[in-house]
Amino acid sequence: MPSLGADMVVGTLIEWLKHPGEPVKRGEVIAVVETQKGAIEIEVFETGVMGQVLIQPGTTVPVGTVLAMIAAPGAPAMPRAGMPTAPQPVVAAPPAAPVKPAPVTAPQPPIAGARQILASPAARRLASERDIDLAGLKGSGPGGAIVSADLPTIAPILSAAPIPAKHRKPGLDLGEMRKAIAAAMARSKREIPHYYLATDIPLARALAWLANANAGQPPERRLLLGCLLLKAAALALRAAPVFNGFFREGGFEASPAIHVGLAVALRGGGLVAPAIQDTDQLTLPELMAAMRDLIERSRVGRLRGSEMTLPTITLTALGERGVDSVLGVIFPPQVAILGFGRPALRAWVVEGRIEPCQVLTASLAADHRVSDGHAGALLLGRIDQLLQEPDKL
Repeated sequence: MPSLGADMVVGTLIEWLKHPGEPVKRGEVIAVVETQKGAIEIEVFETGVMGQVLIQPGTTVPVGTVLAMIAAPGAPAMPRAGMPTAPQPVVAAPPAAPVKPAPVTAPQPPIAGARQILASPAARRLASERDIDLAGLKGSGPGGAIVSADLPTIAPILSAAPIPAKHRKPGLDLGEMRKAIAAAMARSKREIPHYYLATDIPLARALAWLANANAGQPPERRLLLGCLLLKAAALALRAAPVFNGFFREGGFEASPAIHVGLAVALRGGGLVAPAIQDTDQLTLPELMAAMRDLIERSRVGRLRGSEMTLPTITLTALGERGVDSVLGVIFPPQVAILGFGRPALRAWVVEGRIEPCQVLTASLAADHRVSDGHAGALLLGRIDQLLQEPDKL
């Protein structure tokens, strides 16, 4: 069971997407795990053959539990001798008062009336969300069970309205997500000595360049201001590695790669901040496509484990909500978070003249155990400089 966050203790295996004997490639999604932050797709980190499955769907186990074996290519799909057995699943303590024992061989179906349909929990969840009748589908899972891959690939577009409680999939349990956020933020303010900086950035050049770049482009190919802010932040971090990494075991570990976590607000409440990998290496069109994809998948609970564990710094932008500025709380074990408010029309001095100008407030919250205000000021200054030369982004 992978660790998908600093405060994750246990996780529930929802579904296997690969079965014993099937080949797997590094980076391929092989399972779905449910945590307080939602249903996360788990990738495999080795190329080989799916071996013995040690944990069955529906089981909650501690982080670090061996879920399955991966055999080398060409090797039998069996566990190697001498491998430790998997830890026992986490179960609730028995009640003090005697209770009538329940049969253990007849698990209750998640949906009333579905007793004669064999389907995985994740497949049932997606079918309910997409209003698909499982009775008309043929399953490809063990024993003919219907799995997620058997569902039609074309589904109705989700509306902007919050998902009704009775149709909400387990991966979007907002109550559990709020508990996880509370635990992480309480730990952050308790352990991390935050310091805060902010600066105002004129956007006349950036907005003019953006308008020119978007001229004649269809809506799906237009760039948003947030894309420029994200790219400028990522490029500025190249010269400021002290803000890009993790504080672990009493020391700072700088990350050689820049994976910016993008804070995404979920419909109905809640927040996730998955990573856009190698943010500084992407072109603006690539970055815009990655942002759209990440936001869409975040809001339907289709994130991958690597996207939750890789962020080396977080960026939050609340400008579209009408907020002038934001002072973020660092997500441990990261050591900094950048914030951007809304562009606002202000009186601005340009070459000795007062002119109306769109101005945005950028902020930084950073860990004083790792950096200080001088380094933070240089980082914000570099972001400002990059946004004055948008053609170089």
